[in-house]
Amino acid sequence: MNKLEKVELMDKILNEFEDLRNSQLSVLKKISKIEADNINLGVSLLEKKLPEMWQNVDANLNLVSALEEEFQEYRDKYYTDNNIAALEAARE
Repeated sequence: MNKLEKVELMDKILNEFEDLRNSQLSVLKKISKIEADNINLGVSLLEKKLPEMWQNVDANLNLVSALEEEFQEYRDKYYTDNNIAALEAARE
């Protein structure tokens, strides 16, 4: 795999991280919606378990976001260290 292909794969992974982060945000919104709907129902099972579920998903979202940021920094350093801009310009 050449350097340009590696950067393209890194960019693909970054897009997948963004999708994963957005999915986690969507799950948090759904849990919050269920919690709001349960205000009218008052089911104690949901009152007990949903906050724990929300905390677990939120913790995972924080991990995903942190790893995405670190990987972006890794990708940017690789891009700069390997002068990928020049390789891209030469390819075009």
